[in-house]
Amino acid sequence: MKRLIIIAAAAENNALGKDNDLVWHLPDDFKRFKALTTGHKIIMGRKTLESFPKPLPNREHIVVTRDKDYTPKFPCTIVHSLEDAIDLVGNNETAFIIGGGEIYRQSMSFATDMELTRVHGTFEADTFFPEINPNEWELVKEEHHPKDDRHQYSFTYLTYTKK
Repeated sequence: MKRLIIIAAAAENNALGKDNDLVWHLPDDFKRFKALTTGHKIIMGRKTLESFPKPLPNREHIVVTRDKDYTPKFPCTIVHSLEDAIDLVGNNETAFIIGGGEIYRQSMSFATDMELTRVHGTFEADTFFPEINPNEWELVKEEHHPKDDRHQYSFTYLTYTKK
């Protein structure tokens, strides 16, 4: 079965980022993102791709943009709809949907699982994660991390599966 996993870090007010960047720095969350997504396809919107200084190693980048003339700054697969991106994922493959806000919103109906890092705080942002409908998603795992000398904010890893 095809697995489509939304992976995101969102604040308590669902803030994702501002000015095409994250508004916090959580090294353990970056490590977890890398561990989960390495070796898989990652699906993202154009602005998310443009926020990367270089491609993420050992991951196939699939970029969704409405711009038919878009030229990415490094090699990746360009598609023009989320459905086209999902079609590139094989039946026994896992792919991660990594943002941004509009791609997350569109993918809620297609995703099978969700790995959400809930950052404990509220932030000013221009991009937000969609509301999670408790009638559609079941929380199956929760792991809290307190703030420490490397993490300015406490956060909780939340794993959901589609009901």
